[in-house]
Amino acid sequence: MAAPKAPVLDGTGKKSKDLTLDESVFGADVKPHLVHEAVRAELSANRAGTRAVKSRGLVAGGRSKPWRQKGTGRARAGTTRAPHWTGGGVAFAVRTSFGGKVNRKERKAAFRAALSAHADEGTLGVLADDSFDEPSTKDAAALVEAWGKETPLIVVAQEDQEAIAKSFRNLNDVQVVAPSEVEISAVVWARSLLVSESALDLVQGRAAAEPPVRASGPVEGARGNREVPPAKRGKSS
Repeated sequence: MAAPKAPVLDGTGKKSKDLTLDESVFGADVKPHLVHEAVRAELSANRAGTRAVKSRGLVAGGRSKPWRQKGTGRARAGTTRAPHWTGGGVAFAVRTSFGGKVNRKERKAAFRAALSAHADEGTLGVLADDSFDEPSTKDAAALVEAWGKETPLIVVAQEDQEAIAKSFRNLNDVQVVAPSEVEISAVVWARSLLVSESALDLVQGRAAAEPPVRASGPVEGARGNREVPPAKRGKSS
């Protein structure tokens, strides 16, 4: 299988050359279930969770029993803040925390799958670092039109590349993010992806698989692995 490639675009949106991408990142297998879990976890974590009600443990008061256990003829009660009491807590409180946990390896695999989908469909482009000397929204709009890809568009540029960021940030259906802020949900949402040359290495570094950890065992010939002679026997009395 040929290594994935992406066109390098100049300031006018024309392809100057083809750049060979890292096959382990942009040629990975697309696993929809991992992408689904990662996107769901990111969207859930972004929820504000501002709605809240009080359960019986959060309502003030109700520390002591309203009456003794036996001898009153009433039903036994341990607190006045039970859900069936007026002024009590809510039985089934709404959720206020929606975050889900995704393992680091699974998150990286989902990120590689999302990037590989763009590389396979031809919707991934690399923007030359010298394409914008000064901010120009007009030139950025002409570049997107000349490239001919659909929007929404995600533009990934480093924080010091202000000319690129300011040129694209005012366009409709275009989001400019830093390499450290690229989310899997945004990559899946976007119809096309444009990454600057200097930001490409950082994106690949975030999505690259971690090297396997070698098991630490005893090293032959190490000083601490010498055999200890058996203890001397004590004299018999």
